[in-house]
Amino acid sequence: MDQQPQTTDALPSALDDARKTLGLEAEGLEALCDALDGPLGARFEEAVTAIGQAGGRVIVTGMGKSGHVGRKIAATFASTGTPAYFVHPAEASHGDLGMIGDDDVVLALSWSGEAPELADTIAYARRWGITLIAITSRATGALGAAADIPLILPIMPEACPNGLAPTTSTTMQMAIGDALAVALLSRRGFSAQDFRRFHPGGKLGSQLRKVREVMHTGDAVPTVAENATLSRAIMEMTGKRFGTTAVVDDQGQLVGVVTDGDLRRAFQAGFKDGPVREAMSRQPRTIGPDALAEEALSLMNERRITSLFVLENGRPAGILHLHDLLRIGVA
Repeated sequence: MDQQPQTTDALPSALDDARKTLGLEAEGLEALCDALDGPLGARFEEAVTAIGQAGGRVIVTGMGKSGHVGRKIAATFASTGTPAYFVHPAEASHGDLGMIGDDDVVLALSWSGEAPELADTIAYARRWGITLIAITSRATGALGAAADIPLILPIMPEACPNGLAPTTSTTMQMAIGDALAVALLSRRGFSAQDFRRFHPGGKLGSQLRKVREVMHTGDAVPTVAENATLSRAIMEMTGKRFGTTAVVDDQGQLVGVVTDGDLRRAFQAGFKDGPVREAMSRQPRTIGPDALAEEALSLMNERRITSLFVLENGRPAGILHLHDLLRIGVA
């Protein structure tokens, strides 16, 4: 007699599996955080000091899923000011050990600590006195026992129903790698501008661009004198197409702005023409040229405006439109 297929009613829902997976991984992170109050915390401080004082790079290595995590850790280090490179352990055994310098630090990942592919890298580090940091779960494993600084992570249940597929363990490895990177960048005083240096492309790079790199300058900036007529301001606004114009005094200092909204309010009040200073807004929001594009966008959204004058020493040095920020991918 043919077996009947199992009904979906007898299986846990996808959401049940998701909640269980995330719950187990969250428990792993909680256990990892708690472990920092013990020996792991002292070792973590040693690792940060060793990496921070190294004259070379962090050489990250690992096999299988630990290797994939290691690649990400190396990338995070490199993008946050800690020179790092991933070396595949199998390739290391066939010549890439030569990529490890005397001033480097080796960061090796193996949950069991027994990955045979790491043996040559471990032996090389031991022979040449290169600091070896381990991320593993077993202090007595080959990796943990050989390491100068073993980071022994607590063993927690994998989210896989069979307890086999690396899930909780890889999350914990990734998290301790992130923690190392953040601790290092904090001690180095790594700033948003430093971050931009390594992230010139994509949305992150756009957000960290300076206003002066995006703003319109020179004749493109709509400007009228404070004794100009309102009709002259209208002509300037029409010609420059920003929906606003700066109003400056005899020294070129900004004293106000006139916007489309100011014009509508002036006409509704019966104001036909006359000095622009009688219709201008006297306390406009402005920004500096060295501010980040992301700050400019936040200010525009907060004030519900589409254009922002850029001041340098009190004078309009440029103007920024919302479309400029959209064009470079900030919004």
